[in-house]
Amino acid sequence: MIEVLAGTGLASAAGLNAYIPLVALGALGRWTSIVELPASWQWLSNGWVLTVLVVLLVVDVVADKVPVVDSLHDVLQTVVRPVSGGIAFGAGAGSQTVVTQDPGAFFTSGSWIPVAVGLVLALGVHLAKSTTRVAVTATTGGALNPAVSTVEDASSIGLSLAALLAPVLVLAGLALLAWTAVRRRRRRRARNDAAASGDASPPAAA
Repeated sequence: MIEVLAGTGLASAAGLNAYIPLVALGALGRWTSIVELPASWQWLSNGWVLTVLVVLLVVDVVADKVPVVDSLHDVLQTVVRPVSGGIAFGAGAGSQTVVTQDPGAFFTSGSWIPVAVGLVLALGVHLAKSTTRVAVTATTGGALNPAVSTVEDASSIGLSLAALLAPVLVLAGLALLAWTAVRRRRRRRARNDAAASGDASPPAAA
């Protein structure tokens, strides 16, 4: 159960930022005893892999805070974040995979299941994030996008650390994300209703 919570937290974090959970897994696996990566996921702690992930993380953080660029970036991340979520869930849940030794056995052994679960989780979070970003862009002209992106990055960091250090907290983190999303949706609907009511009101007498 703890492993599943850890994988769920990491995959959800990947839906917000593809690289934060992978950097956290690799760095903690390489330099601390907090994370012990399964043998098949040891490559995440390789120095060159971590360097590439950190560079991609910097690019992601910057691109996601520039209006217009962030929208194009989100389209690209529709592929990247689910893949990252699959990797993060597989490694975080401690699953073993034989893909590097025998690719054909990857599907027949059931090793693909944790990866598929992580992919679906990350994709769901990514789509929710993208929908929210479109609404924020439409209502503020992109002015609040950097602030929203910063909150998303912070949430990804929080979920990643919770998944690795105290997986039980993942439930609280996911509940908070869901509550925030519902609250934003209600506010947006209230603003739309108010705007519609204003447009429908009869013009004032001259």
